[in-house]
Amino acid sequence: MSILEAGSGQLRKDAMGVWHIVFFVVAAAAPLAVVVGVSPYAFAAGNGTGVPLTFILVGAMYLLFSVGFTTMSAHIGGAVSFYPYIAKGLGKPMGVGGALISIASYIAVQLMAMTLFGIFSNAIVTQYTGLDIPWWIYCLMLNVGVYLCGMRKIEFSGRVLGVFMIAEVLVLSLLGIAILVNGGGPEGITLAPFGFSAVNSGNLSLALVFIVSAFIGFEATTIFGEEAREPRKTIPIATYLAVAIIAVFYAFSTWAIALDYGPTNIVAAAEANFTGLYQVSMEKHLGGFSGVVLQVLMITSLFACVLSFHNTINRYFFVIAREGLLNAKMAATHAEHQSPQTAGIVQMFMVAAIVLVFALAGLKPEVIVGLCSAFTAIGILMIQCVVSVSVIAFFSKDHRGVNAWRRLVAPALSTIALASCLYLMASHLALVSGSESIFVQAYPIIIAGIGLIGILFARWLRTARPQTYANLGRVFN
Repeated sequence: MSILEAGSGQLRKDAMGVWHIVFFVVAAAAPLAVVVGVSPYAFAAGNGTGVPLTFILVGAMYLLFSVGFTTMSAHIGGAVSFYPYIAKGLGKPMGVGGALISIASYIAVQLMAMTLFGIFSNAIVTQYTGLDIPWWIYCLMLNVGVYLCGMRKIEFSGRVLGVFMIAEVLVLSLLGIAILVNGGGPEGITLAPFGFSAVNSGNLSLALVFIVSAFIGFEATTIFGEEAREPRKTIPIATYLAVAIIAVFYAFSTWAIALDYGPTNIVAAAEANFTGLYQVSMEKHLGGFSGVVLQVLMITSLFACVLSFHNTINRYFFVIAREGLLNAKMAATHAEHQSPQTAGIVQMFMVAAIVLVFALAGLKPEVIVGLCSAFTAIGILMIQCVVSVSVIAFFSKDHRGVNAWRRLVAPALSTIALASCLYLMASHLALVSGSESIFVQAYPIIIAGIGLIGILFARWLRTARPQTYANLGRVFN
């Protein structure tokens, strides 16, 4: 019996506690990459001094979303996030459509992070050795590395991600503390960046584009429900913790850098030095070698991000294969590690093929990053809106003893907030993606089309393969 057959169909039980799951989610958010690589754009093109408070407000929006999301999770088992929520609330066809959009969005964000890994790796190697190795070579090496890590027991990935996350948080926390100990910057220590007047300075809409994107992946807590200890308790706690940690950490780090340059100067500083905004401060407060540390941690941050999404996509493939929507062999697991290894192999080759197509097409890596980030943001926001509506629909059929705040009010408010962010995101696609092409402008239609394909496929199953259709959702009962 092969090693795959021996463990077919079962993920590792009781393998993950609250903090394992939090490590996965926060690592997927790539805190150092977001703070160092994304926040300077929010300062320069967004609402400037108001960026720290905007992180808090967006975090509050996602905590609101999490109320209905985690309340419904107590009534759903299984290994994937959005699929069962939509299927149980809005029907199986909508669930299949949501699953396709989710998978496409997660693959896009994985490709984005992988391409960034190639860009930064090439920059570092070129700087210190003079060798100019194509970005896609690093992507392919990373692809193999994350597969090997993802193949092992889920606790292994949790430990790897935990180490990387702690290192990222530590170095940025040290920078923030050093800035405060040294009295802030030219304007001292002030809470001005947390004032509501600061939020409305500059362009709040554009700031939301960057800041909402920084939270993508927090919903992945539910993906590990089948492998979590006491999932009905563990998943909600991990979700709230992940959102709170991400919001507070990003707010603190951006507040500290705003103080270092001065709240009235941070916009000009970000405009003048997008890529070096944090490195200049680190070398000033923590010494010249800290700049090298920052470069290395950017690489590990992106590795952790790709590994986390690799595990997420594997579990999507695993469950929809077990549902009968993909070849049953995709639900095979490793006999020793009880990980979805077959799904990992398929994903590894699929991602490698996409990277090679990008390379052969001659696309610049910076263009790929923009295209993939915009696609991911639109796709995930669409699904989050649908999930909020699905929570309301699910509990409208049977309140199940859940109060109105958790089953109706919070999901309704989160639907409005998420839909508003989706509108703002879609209205600024050219800025987010760095492209004004018709193809990019059509992302919302394309993504909705992917969902429609899933809906039509599910309806076809209902007629052509009624037994398979009837079994959809069986793992969630």
